[in-house]
Amino acid sequence: MKTKFSGGVDIALKLPPHQFEATVAFYRDVLGLKQITDKGSEIGFEFGPVKLWIDTAPKISQAELWLELFTDNFSEAAKYLSEAGIVRCDEIEPLPEGFKGGWISSPANIVHMVREPDAW
Repeated sequence: MKTKFSGGVDIALKLPPHQFEATVAFYRDVLGLKQITDKGSEIGFEFGPVKLWIDTAPKISQAELWLELFTDNFSEAAKYLSEAGIVRCDEIEPLPEGFKGGWISSPANIVHMVREPDAW
């Protein structure tokens, strides 16, 4: 069986604290996107068929865009990705114990959460 991946429903925009308020205002006030706030401290916006989550990351110096991928079996996907030489970066942000997913980085240093759709 070949490991399958599909695009997820979440995009995360991680920002240094000094860019947070202006960025939220851009999506809310300038673009007029519908705001959602069902993820704790993150502020989200409906972004077409996906959700754009904006959160501060105090240890970074510039904005980072993080993407989400779904897979049917994370254990198999993790093995497949490792064999393909893809870097795991689980230390970048803690995930709940028992979570069926993890963090990887693309060759262009774009962070991706790879997870089973029902991982939460």
